[in-house]
Amino acid sequence: MSDQDSTPADTYRITDLDALKVFTHPLRIRLYRALFTARSATASHLADQVDEAVSLVSYHLRKMAAHGFITEDPGHGTDGRERWWKVSTDRGWSFRSADFADRPEGAAVLATVTRQLLATRAERYEHFLDQQQAWGREWTDASFSSEFMPLLTAAELQEMADEITALMQRWADRGRAAEDAGDTAGREHVAVQMYGFPFRP
Repeated sequence: MSDQDSTPADTYRITDLDALKVFTHPLRIRLYRALFTARSATASHLADQVDEAVSLVSYHLRKMAAHGFITEDPGHGTDGRERWWKVSTDRGWSFRSADFADRPEGAAVLATVTRQLLATRAERYEHFLDQQQAWGREWTDASFSSEFMPLLTAAELQEMADEITALMQRWADRGRAAEDAGDTAGREHVAVQMYGFPFRP
């Protein structure tokens, strides 16, 4: 999920305000992330991960499906009694501020979704910090948190965002290819969170 426009062409870009409103609810962000990671899951599986009732999870999954973020996955299950879901694209979704900021309601929804994303990202990192000793030295040594403060123009910031996105997509594709090949030994899901914004000292 990305809240800027430096994304691959097959990323689902949100341009409809009602679709963006889907992610004003923090549980939907958590469910989308859980489904993205699992690649395919039922409401029951996801309910266990987010510690919510299956009926509530099913409701939110249907809301996401109504706007094309997820779709049914008929390739799983044997008895047809429970729906399997998957994300609509392996590249996730993105939105561009310029598509919504020119309308008062759009700007408000944009701010809400961006803050929800920020809160859930911070929650994930805090959880890692609380549990990092359980990961072992190899993973704690490899993890990182960095901040840089270059002096850039807006065009240079956009260029940097494009380069970082291309780099991260290459690594994401590499992980997906390994998973498809059954080469998951020693691999874990990794969250990489980056922000780039102007500030004045």
